[in-house]
Amino acid sequence: MRNFGVNMKIIKAHNLACPIDGKRLESHEMQMICGNGHAFDMARQGYVNLLLVQHKRSKQPGDSKEMVDARTDFLNSGAYEPIASKLAEIIFAQTSDGNSTCILDAGCGEGYYLDAIINELKGDSRALSFIGLDISKDAIIGASKRNKQITWIVGTNIHPPVEEASVDIILCVFGFRSFDGFKKTLKPGGKIILVDPGPDHLNELREIIYLDVKKSDSQDSLMLMPEGLSLLDSKKLQFKISVNNNRQLQHLFLMTPHFYRASKNGREAVENIQELDLTVDVVFRVLQMQ
Repeated sequence: MRNFGVNMKIIKAHNLACPIDGKRLESHEMQMICGNGHAFDMARQGYVNLLLVQHKRSKQPGDSKEMVDARTDFLNSGAYEPIASKLAEIIFAQTSDGNSTCILDAGCGEGYYLDAIINELKGDSRALSFIGLDISKDAIIGASKRNKQITWIVGTNIHPPVEEASVDIILCVFGFRSFDGFKKTLKPGGKIILVDPGPDHLNELREIIYLDVKKSDSQDSLMLMPEGLSLLDSKKLQFKISVNNNRQLQHLFLMTPHFYRASKNGREAVENIQELDLTVDVVFRVLQMQ
């Protein structure tokens, strides 16, 4: 991994908001409390659960522990390190020396990308605060083990539990985006960095799963620009990886939407593959609040 400098200062996020009334949450011992007295316990692992019951679509929303463990194992192999490096490069270009910047990873999963970004993003005189948000409690528990400098919260992208107009950059890496929620959260001129699969992403795996594989459309052409946002920049990244055992391939498979779309025959086909060379094809887009 590259380092961009040596003097980055990580500051604690002070813009968490009560999911009930939107007032700022303050830390009091092992609780986060708003001005109206709504209190949320800090878990022993260091995260806080700000997901209201009425915002859940199921009893255990988001990724299961099995999915989190699979993603952790695969990402820890370093296979997707070039994605994290490119993301850090883009973030570095969107921040400036001497100014504090709040970065929110909306749908952070088990925290791989934020942790990797911190290991690379060492900009001179930059003061950065990092918030990792995910609807999966299991994912946030895993994330809280990665890096104690990051503020980890259980919550939803539709109703991000942070103060309005308090975030400089929102990341959404292969995740569910809620532009209405994002726009409320961003400062004027704030940025959204989207990371999406390109048309050739994991094409070799798809050829094993499906009888008929059609080249998917570019994410650039699929996206309708939300009102109030403009496209500032777009970049593509493509590289090859080799998966050398079935366990790692199964973990990658479980990370993708193809796991749920595949037929029984498709899943069995993946179970019989021990080695596979894969194309990683990713599109990065930077959107800006107008």
